[in-house]
Amino acid sequence: MGRSGDLPRGLVDRFKARDGQWPDDTGCPVLHVDMDAFFASVEIRERPELADKPVVVGGTGGRGVVSSANYLARTYGVRSAMPTAHARRLCPHAVFLPPTFALYTEASAGVMAIFREITPLVEPLSLDEAFLDVAGALRRLRMTPGEIGEQVRVRVAAEWGITCSVGVSSTKFVAKLASGLAKPDGMLVVPRTDILDFLHPLPVSALWGVGKKTAERLSAIGLNRVGDVAAMPLARLKRAIGVAAAEHLHTLSNGHDNRAVVPESVDKSVGAEETFEVDLTDREVLKQELLRLSERTAATLRRRDLRGRTVSIKVRFGDFTTITRSRTLPVATDVTQEIYRTACRLLDEQTPPGAIRLIGVRMEQLEEGAAGGQQLLLDAPERGWRDADQAADEARAKFGGAAIRPATLLTQRGEKPGPAR
Repeated sequence: MGRSGDLPRGLVDRFKARDGQWPDDTGCPVLHVDMDAFFASVEIRERPELADKPVVVGGTGGRGVVSSANYLARTYGVRSAMPTAHARRLCPHAVFLPPTFALYTEASAGVMAIFREITPLVEPLSLDEAFLDVAGALRRLRMTPGEIGEQVRVRVAAEWGITCSVGVSSTKFVAKLASGLAKPDGMLVVPRTDILDFLHPLPVSALWGVGKKTAERLSAIGLNRVGDVAAMPLARLKRAIGVAAAEHLHTLSNGHDNRAVVPESVDKSVGAEETFEVDLTDREVLKQELLRLSERTAATLRRRDLRGRTVSIKVRFGDFTTITRSRTLPVATDVTQEIYRTACRLLDEQTPPGAIRLIGVRMEQLEEGAAGGQQLLLDAPERGWRDADQAADEARAKFGGAAIRPATLLTQRGEKPGPAR
């Protein structure tokens, strides 16, 4: 969506609380909850001395990108997905931190647990945002949707030390827009009867699916606001941008969105990837990276009680040519060594030589752990590797993500293998 300067004066204030009273939320059971600068907020929670400093989380190397920036850093123009090198030029005095994924996963699980205490109809979109349908919870909790939204904000701050923004409305599309305009640490309630008053003054970039190029095409035919799209005859809009896009945008711009909140389903795939600071040709170094990525992927599977049957690797070469290679196992697995050995075989047997910019590991054809039966490990004792994985999981849960690492990953960084600390 466009920046606040693109919005008519007073539009956002109309949907905030006045004298402690929220706009009418009758028939508005959909909440969109979005953590504020999630990764950066979690890091600041761990380091309170950074609260008044610009903080940027992301890859710190030459090819790193920004994953999250707090709102102070954003005042200097720092944004997510921006190259870290560019962020350093914009805000050289910012504190730049590598991601701590174990902390983010823990906070995300805790926040989602709060949501599920309120309603079973929770649809996570990522680690830091979700839709909630609270229609069934209103009578049980004896609260309105707006009151539930306020309770969510209070509990997230009290229990996890971070803030979130909430949008409340009758549809997912409007609720998500509202939470974005409420940031940071705020809430907007858009009544069902006022949806068009809320939508029509917004820039066309607010419409789901409108990127920079589509916004330029719409602007070229005089459509700069959502209301302009709603007012244009559908037939003319189809001629301008195509049938599918026109029907989609015309529907949204007129306030229609029939999508239901769908509770979380089993993931289709789980994986991890890494972009290197310099292109790599040494296959042994690449295999060390495959081990690191296999370890992260397997740990995620075990944490979610999932197993996968298909091991896939993704390879992007220096010229940005990207290939994927996969192999399906006889039995689903969540064991690091089995994933790693299969990934290495794919690298050795099915990947052409060349300088590699990015490599990734992914597990597909997932099933719940209990359904997977006894695992058959390739070239490994029946229980040894899985027991080792479980012991490592317990150590990381107790001492942090860096407590246990394979010795080869220690030596890769020039460290001597030793006991976990």
